[in-house]
Amino acid sequence: MSWAANLGLEVPIIQAPMAGVSTPAMAAAVCEAGGLGSLGLGAADTASAASMMQAVRDQTARPYHVNLFVHAEPKLQPHIEAAWLDHLAPYFQRFGAEPPKKLRTIYDSFLGNEAMLEVVLEAAPAVVSFHFGLPNAAQVAALKTKGCLLMASATCLDEATAAKNAGMDAVVAQGYEAGGHRGMFDPDMPDSRLSMGDLTRLLVKEAGLPVIAAGGIMDGRDVHAALDMGAVAAQMGTAFVGCVESAADDAYRAALFSDAARHTVMTRVISGRPARCLSNGFTALDQGQDALVPDYPRAYDAGKALNQAVKSAGDGRFGAQWAGQGAPRARAMSATQLMVQLKTELTL
Repeated sequence: MSWAANLGLEVPIIQAPMAGVSTPAMAAAVCEAGGLGSLGLGAADTASAASMMQAVRDQTARPYHVNLFVHAEPKLQPHIEAAWLDHLAPYFQRFGAEPPKKLRTIYDSFLGNEAMLEVVLEAAPAVVSFHFGLPNAAQVAALKTKGCLLMASATCLDEATAAKNAGMDAVVAQGYEAGGHRGMFDPDMPDSRLSMGDLTRLLVKEAGLPVIAAGGIMDGRDVHAALDMGAVAAQMGTAFVGCVESAADDAYRAALFSDAARHTVMTRVISGRPARCLSNGFTALDQGQDALVPDYPRAYDAGKALNQAVKSAGDGRFGAQWAGQGAPRARAMSATQLMVQLKTELTL
């Protein structure tokens, strides 16, 4: 029996767990349409995480998926953080605001986070995945006692091997064309920048785990191609950003369906970690200044504050408008309609 069939999926499609974009309504709709709907819990506190998982369960009895961030604790670098806030100050002032006096660590890592572990164990979603790294052995063991299948993102073979050794049941091959944050375990290491196709083929051959392909997959033909490479399923994020159930704001949606979609940028300046974003006002600040950007998620504290200041002035060009290189092929419809379309395209 295939990996997808083991989960009771009717179609080998995973809606990517996009923190801040995916919603319980989106996840439930994808599940009801036979795919694997997902929630991104990396930016959620325990109360929000519990509420979102319950909201999915209230709308569907089918298997669903949650994703957690397993990033290293950020280095506290007062001089770099002060210099970065000084660098951003003119942009705040342009929109009648002041930058924060200091930066905060706005997101907790799942690593060693016993409170979040208990919330996830209580909900026991069918699939739990990890981004930016791997949970510890005790967390893996606890989740497996609840019957959760575990997955981790990998951008190279070394990360996939580490995932297997840590007890993951599958690996998400995140190609360089994918939108949102790169799943690199160490963002300061050289990035091989393998495409979805090259990485998927490599991990199918060498990783020893079922492989889910991710990056630039926008329609059923793309899904079919990923399966032909040996992937057991395809994970699609940007394809769902334009859906009516998405939490993307009006400015994000407008940018997605504009010329900006043709010029995505991999940048650290928004959050402190490499992430692919639609070309916008924030990505224009990326002038090779990686060494000046504070660690994730502390840099993100400044990024979110700047976006809020700009939005308050009626301008939506400074958001974290994550999208992959397939963005020009995004479609505006409901998640249910998109799943119907994808299934039709997959069988053509």
